[in-house]
Amino acid sequence: APAHAGVVISQVYGGGGNAGATLQHDFIELFNNGTSAASIGGWSVQYASSAGTTWQVTAIPAGITLPPGGYLLIREAAGAGGSVPVTGDVTANIAMAAGSGKVALSNASSALAGAAPTGSSVVDLVSYGSSTPTEGSPTAVLSNTTAALRNAGGCTDTNNNSADFSVGAPAPRNSASAAAPCDGSGGGGGGGGTPPIAKTIPEIQGSGAASALAGQAVITSGVVTKVLNNGFFMQDLTGDGDPATSDGIFVFTSTAPPAAATVGNLVQVTGSVVEFSSGAGTAATPLTEIGSVTAVSQIGSGYSITPTLVSLPLAAGDSLERFEGMLVRIDGTLTVQQNYFQARYGQLTVGAGGRHETPTNLYRPGTPQALALADLQARSRLLLDDGSSLQNLNPTAYAYADGVPRAGDAVFNLVGVLDYGLATATASGPGLYRLQPTDAPKFLIANPRATKPASPGGNVKLASMNVLNFFTTFTDGTTASGQSAQGCTLGGSSSAGNCRGADSLAEFVRQRAKIVVALAGLNADAVGLMEIQNNGNSAAQNLVDALNAQVGAGTYAVVPTPAQGTGDDAIRVAMIYKPGRLSLVGASISDPAAINNRPPLAQTFAGANGERFTLVVNHLKSKSSCPAAGDADAAGNTDAGDGQGCWNAQRVQQAQRLRTFVAQLQAASTSNDVLLVGDFNAYAQEDPIYDLTSNGYLDQSGRFETLGYS
Repeated sequence: APAHAGVVISQVYGGGGNAGATLQHDFIELFNNGTSAASIGGWSVQYASSAGTTWQVTAIPAGITLPPGGYLLIREAAGAGGSVPVTGDVTANIAMAAGSGKVALSNASSALAGAAPTGSSVVDLVSYGSSTPTEGSPTAVLSNTTAALRNAGGCTDTNNNSADFSVGAPAPRNSASAAAPCDGSGGGGGGGGTPPIAKTIPEIQGSGAASALAGQAVITSGVVTKVLNNGFFMQDLTGDGDPATSDGIFVFTSTAPPAAATVGNLVQVTGSVVEFSSGAGTAATPLTEIGSVTAVSQIGSGYSITPTLVSLPLAAGDSLERFEGMLVRIDGTLTVQQNYFQARYGQLTVGAGGRHETPTNLYRPGTPQALALADLQARSRLLLDDGSSLQNLNPTAYAYADGVPRAGDAVFNLVGVLDYGLATATASGPGLYRLQPTDAPKFLIANPRATKPASPGGNVKLASMNVLNFFTTFTDGTTASGQSAQGCTLGGSSSAGNCRGADSLAEFVRQRAKIVVALAGLNADAVGLMEIQNNGNSAAQNLVDALNAQVGAGTYAVVPTPAQGTGDDAIRVAMIYKPGRLSLVGASISDPAAINNRPPLAQTFAGANGERFTLVVNHLKSKSSCPAAGDADAAGNTDAGDGQGCWNAQRVQQAQRLRTFVAQLQAASTSNDVLLVGDFNAYAQEDPIYDLTSNGYLDQSGRFETLGYS
């Protein structure tokens, strides 16, 4: 619906009664941003989980009419905590998620269907947090103490949730609240009818992280420097000469910008100042934008802006905030740090000073050296983006036939505009300043790929590989052997929802082919595997069959499952080996101790010369999915801010238990030679690894590599 056309969802809160919440109830607030009364009796508000397709319904009683600027509050379920009840006009009992979910307003009472329903009955849709996008992209993640509030008192409606809503303390308004018409009458409309004021771009940006004019309707002008698929950047023609204030800004149009927004045109824009944050991790550094755009008019053409030279690393205490939205040139040559999001988002992390090593891989966490290195790296890097908000574009941005870029390669000719956004795939993750290029970056091979690792000697080759959720039961309930309606086990229950790997046979075949090529290239005598489906050895045998089909029948075999079990997680660790190179000594052994999320798996082998050694595959607790405050597991397992992430205390306990387990293995095998491989979810100087290296274990990566690539 166009702005100011009728009833919208103006506020969503799902943390009622949760830990730390003041309010006892969840709620959904409606608002009439139109110019005439709206009869909404017989309508409904509906809720679905973040990716859910089933909607719970709260009907709005007959006879309810909302005046222009009027609010209606639907009180939903109560939690066990909180001290202040919510006074709703309509009371119901839907229990909404605090962080992520979806809310719909329908002009009917029947339940909607689908993750992002459409149709004539859908009046408004709001997705919040890491949810299925509905109108545009979702709002930032909410919490027990924050709600999503529609900007300008409910008047802003560009059909993009992330731009239309801000995250703040819940402030429920019901029918007894003062009306706030969006035409400005009634005194509380929040800017819908407030005449725009003329401001320059530097005046809008100001010298802080957020604009002092946020929420204000403005008229401003600038030269278009970069056009994206959902807006454009423009820069003040002359600037204000103050290095503390940016001369550029992003104009968010949601869809393709109008023809007037052509690079080199001087345009006048009318809209509202918006502080956009893509998630909790970027909330402290919002991107100042002009949104709710009502007019873009061309004043002239043929203009150009000279890029401002920016040198990295920045001085201590400095920030790229003062260049936000501006056309810049990055001085000198930078190094590609990682390309994890190159295919998905068209992003490369680049930085000054060669390759950046994780500080806690070099220094003990929390030490002055680790903190100083983290600070220096933060001042030295940014994201090279592809100028698009779309995902998985074909061809992949910055992908070249000669294998460039690879981490460690060089890049120069970095010219473009700066904005700020997520540096990870999760809304709660950290952000980085991003360069949206206006010129094509140039790459040089500075870290050529070796054909194979240098051999350190020896006569047995051992390896480990995380196969990233290799499941022979798929998320659609089918299996690699052609069965249907199957499930994966997790904590004693079985369902397709517990499966984490491929979503179909075709996707599984693609996944398996990549893993087989990698394993064949390793050509190791034994390989520890992580993240393989916990279904006995079915998944592991499927992988070995495919591997042997490429390298030769009988080349590899699966180490038998241990009598002690493989745990109750959906994934497990496994092991494969070459019977022609190694022989099994005794049975495999796992450690079912309760502290282990995934029991370590050990197997003693004998080489052709009779020498024995034991290989132990591990997968310690990950750093993600932090325990909630007040949980029994929270002590020592929340993020202490020292670089080690969450669950550090549990990983330390798992490392300590691992030492006990290894001592038992050494006694049973009559061999002291033990190699620990796997995914320890910790860097070389972090507490779990430090516990091992302080008790007689040697870090082989640190022994053989100058750069601790882990």
